Amino acid sequence: MLTEQTIRKTLKFVLKKVDLPSLKSKEQGKVRDIYRVGQRRILITTDRISAFDRVLGYIPFKGQVLNELSAFWFDKTRDIVTNHALAFPDSNVTVAIEAQAYPVEMVVRGYLSGVTSTSIWKAYENGERIIYGIKFPDGMKKNQKLPHPIITPTTKAEHGQHDRKLTEKEILAKKIIKAKDWKQMKQAALALFERGSKICSRAGIILVDTKYEFADYKGKLMLIDEIHTPDSSRFWKKETYLKRLKEGQEPENFDKEFLRLWYAHKGYIGDGEPPKMTEDLIVKTARRYIAIFEMITGKKFIARKYPVLEEINKNMEKYFRLPYK
Repeated sequence: MLTEQTIRKTLKFVLKKVDLPSLKSKEQGKVRDIYRVGQRRILITTDRISAFDRVLGYIPFKGQVLNELSAFWFDKTRDIVTNHALAFPDSNVTVAIEAQAYPVEMVVRGYLSGVTSTSIWKAYENGERIIYGIKFPDGMKKNQKLPHPIITPTTKAEHGQHDRKLTEKEILAKKIIKAKDWKQMKQAALALFERGSKICSRAGIILVDTKYEFADYKGKLMLIDEIHTPDSSRFWKKETYLKRLKEGQEPENFDKEFLRLWYAHKGYIGDGEPPKMTEDLIVKTARRYIAIFEMITGKKFIARKYPVLEEINKNMEKYFRLPYK
């Protein structure tokens, strides 16, 4: 695990964005800078961090953690569903297949939790008992385990906008996704969540909830974006979960829920100007991301040397000199 001192030394060198002089057609997501080259997508994961559908700042090594952890999970789940990853020519870069993304994010939840506008706990706390078209009983507690994992789909919001809750009925009635494709997406999402939960459990972690994105590629379902990262998922420490639940405490987490809670406690949940992240918050968030990487993979995180932009450019120039497979 990197020391706080090491992380603090990199704060002024964080990877805020990537401009590749040799490539055009750049798109910028909340976290990734994306280029299209023929039938390939070049996904460069920066150190930007977002919450409440807003970019809030930069976390050292975050891009490397997300990219390398996704590579781990793509390998562990390729027998469930095909994924878009072709190559990882750099610690922050994924070369992926260009596919037609479905306009729905598949959020799978195993626990009654969350602080965002689309979370089931927020709705439950406000008195709703039918959430995402699913009926919930009275008397449930925050962070308690659900009888079984559920799918709570949302729209995929444009940059700067908020995701919106969807129901299966609405998705099918409005033909947002064809019925046969929706069935495949549900089956794949639940199977991925089950696999992820088992691997995490062996590492002493609870996979609380996560987001999957799918695409159509030549008539077949394909997993895209990222998988089981601390950006797309929430992780709790298994050993202390029940004790803290009984005492009414928040579970020990290893994801950006720590960051969300910090903002929520300051009264910010996505509207208006966000408070500025403190240096201590940035360092603690970085350590959480690195910790979950090491716990899940069982490997030591080998931090790349900052600044990284020049090395990314060199690695991409080298990659594009190779024949396309």
